[in-house]
Amino acid sequence: MAKLLSKGWLAGLLTVACTGQIEPPPESHKAPLNPAPVTLKRLTQAQYRNAIHALLGAEIVVPSALEPDSEAGGFLNVGGSIASISSRGVEQYERAAYDIAEQAMEPGAERDALVPCAPAANVDDSCASAFVSSFGRRLWRRSLSQAEVDRYVAIASEAGRQLGDFYDGLEFAMAGLLQSPDFLFRVELGEADPGSSFKRYTSTEMASRLAFFLWNSTPDDDLLDAGERGDLLDESQIDAQVDRMLASPQARSGVRNFFSELYGLQGLDDLVKDTTIFTSHSADLGPDAREETLRLIEYMVFDEDADYRDLFTTRKTFLNRRLAALYSVPAPSIDGFALTELPKDGPRRGLLGQASVLAMHSHPTNTSATLRGKFVRTVLLCGEIPPPPANVDTSLPEASASAPTLRDRIQDHLSVPVCASCHRAMDPIGLALEKFDGIGKFRTLEANTPIDASGELDGTPFKDAVGLGEAIANHPNLGRCLTQKLYRYAKASVEREGEDGEVVRLTEAFLLSNFRIKVLLREIAKSDGFRMATEGE
Repeated sequence: MAKLLSKGWLAGLLTVACTGQIEPPPESHKAPLNPAPVTLKRLTQAQYRNAIHALLGAEIVVPSALEPDSEAGGFLNVGGSIASISSRGVEQYERAAYDIAEQAMEPGAERDALVPCAPAANVDDSCASAFVSSFGRRLWRRSLSQAEVDRYVAIASEAGRQLGDFYDGLEFAMAGLLQSPDFLFRVELGEADPGSSFKRYTSTEMASRLAFFLWNSTPDDDLLDAGERGDLLDESQIDAQVDRMLASPQARSGVRNFFSELYGLQGLDDLVKDTTIFTSHSADLGPDAREETLRLIEYMVFDEDADYRDLFTTRKTFLNRRLAALYSVPAPSIDGFALTELPKDGPRRGLLGQASVLAMHSHPTNTSATLRGKFVRTVLLCGEIPPPPANVDTSLPEASASAPTLRDRIQDHLSVPVCASCHRAMDPIGLALEKFDGIGKFRTLEANTPIDASGELDGTPFKDAVGLGEAIANHPNLGRCLTQKLYRYAKASVEREGEDGEVVRLTEAFLLSNFRIKVLLREIAKSDGFRMATEGE
């Protein structure tokens, strides 16, 4: 471990643009924390959907036409912290609110459970008040003031009088609550911290922050109760809640969402390949490939409490019959996905042997060493690769008798200085994966020429994709990179000057835990960078 620490975060871990080289850390990492400013955070579509299902049940159909998410810093929730709602989005949220409210107020056991009283008449302010108070608190993630309750009770009463039905009246009140900024935005403005010059998030706001970080959803009653009691200003109480939350199935959903956004796996829904070239491609390959990756991550984090580095070297994975055929291995189950172990002498190990990464970072008609290398360099190792200059032709030369393989053509490309400066940080990495075609099927030949998958990653030589996975697992940037991305996702804001020391401290805790992701989740939840803030800018 000492070797890891000395060669890991102490080595710096900042990558110079295009080179992939590591510099010593800036002195700023020793500076006191300067936490991110408070912001309103619009719920992402997934958070909106998860919140509705948590409050009203999974059978509620949430309309898909909502304000589109916007990405920033690699994550949708970071985009939500700088996004507003368009006039079209207002209309979409209005339609969704009435649609959801109508479903919720249909007669049945679900409605009886939602409304905590039996109305005495078409207009019953007492019963309406009980509903608005209880449902509004869970929806807005805080208790409503009496004035707020009165406003929505008045809506329910007037609508009930006009329509001649108590529940039709509640439908209008519920639709109003669903359209409120107090639901659509996370209103976390903080309060003065008696122990510092910064703000701290209130205990109730911490309930919301913990829920959206660990579950990507709204707080449950236990967490909201703890928040409103003031418990979540205490680190030991946060610890206890994190324990409880990580044991919940919602934590698995939250971790899946983080890695899906981190690795860009949402794009697999729209995976397009030329089926005249990739004859075994079908529309279900992308979703199946994403499920393989997310199931493995979920299994490693929650069932094995495994070392994050194992994700790049493990022979374990989850396959269905479709993927087993692509990988040329026996299917572990007749139906659906099941855990299996790939052959010892096989070409696949870990994430980089999975169709998700291999197919997504390829072109529709062929592989791409650049896209695959860029994924490793920027997403896994947090290197920086700027976009190519506008006046530069980025296309590779056509295959020829003298340059039949991708490696040959890339060598020609790298002879151009303006291209070589950045492509040297990506293409040699991507060439290690050339024995997998554009949908992830193994091959040994390209244009009837044996494929050379050897190379080196920042001074560590490898002979193939298996070796590349081992080089990534031992790369000093790996732990810091995941820490930085998870910290960013937790706060829903990109790090700024004054937060580097917090990332270094969290990285150290992650490395000392042998790269246990649950430890990192807990450390971030308790960190000052997550609990403290400055005034909005």
